[in-house]
Amino acid sequence: MEPILKIENLKTSFMTSNGEVQAVRGVSFTVEKGEIVGLVGESGSGKSVTSMSILKLLADTARIKEGKILFEGEDLTQYSRAQMRKIRGGKISMIFQDPMSSLNPLIPVGKQVAEMIREHHREKSKEEIKKEVLELFARVRIPEPEKRYRSFPHEFSGGMRQRVMIAMALANRPDLLIADEPTTALDVTIQDQILKQLRELKKEYGTSIIFITHDLGVVAELCDRVVVLYGGLVMEEATIYDIFENPKHPYTLGLLASIPALDQDKSRRLKPIPGSPPDMTKPPQGCPFAPRCPYARVVCGRELPEMTEVAEDHRSRCWLLSPDAPDENNPFRKNGRAGEERRESHE
Repeated sequence: MEPILKIENLKTSFMTSNGEVQAVRGVSFTVEKGEIVGLVGESGSGKSVTSMSILKLLADTARIKEGKILFEGEDLTQYSRAQMRKIRGGKISMIFQDPMSSLNPLIPVGKQVAEMIREHHREKSKEEIKKEVLELFARVRIPEPEKRYRSFPHEFSGGMRQRVMIAMALANRPDLLIADEPTTALDVTIQDQILKQLRELKKEYGTSIIFITHDLGVVAELCDRVVVLYGGLVMEEATIYDIFENPKHPYTLGLLASIPALDQDKSRRLKPIPGSPPDMTKPPQGCPFAPRCPYARVVCGRELPEMTEVAEDHRSRCWLLSPDAPDENNPFRKNGRAGEERRESHE
């Protein structure tokens, strides 16, 4: 079966007074039907710009300079504004990070969700649409749907506003749902409820989901496959099992090392990744992670490595995976010191 979404060598830049910001510099990945793919990385790694490029919701200063976004075989980069309006909210929906800034504060939430349905189903009456909205509210567990239909966004808690956004995203049963850090500002109890709703959506409708986050704990609970982004590039792509059990990029190792574990020695400090993300107005010539990488060689800063097939459904962009890479201090060699330290920490 063809993937529902296939992104090929996507390059998106912002034209600013300080020069061209190369936010996405050649991202490629696929999303299969009924699959949940996690986009992971620090702020500024290109996650949200990639998702906004899919729906062409970019700022006026942004340009998709190169690449293809194939949705059900059709290249969305060639679509007009009118064609994209039919896609947005219909076949592809999005849950934004901050529901308070995404919802209109002057319009009752019920009417806002109803507008989404009306836009794609002009043949439906007001009564039919309202009934569907109330059913959606009940589905996402908003209490007293009839009363809440007439409520304004400021009358909801953060978790409830996010449920409204999910109801809006589900209104037309999309084939692809993009969730841009939908649980960031929520407490863990509400976060768990939101994740359960997304899993139910996948199970009931077979919806494909792109879940954008920097929280690997959420990824482990929800996703089937993970794409790790850094510096506008894909650093590693693998199944959820391989990312946690057999990571093959120093950046992925750094992300995993910064997560606390339940059985961790309390006297042992977490290991943050030193340094800062690169300046994307002047992206590095080599690997963008090289200045922060504890295993970097001269070649890392000089030349960008290609993606290497580590195993089936597992790719990584790192010079340490080259057959010519030395074993000394190589985390991906059995006799490398870093590899021994990693195995000892697991044991």
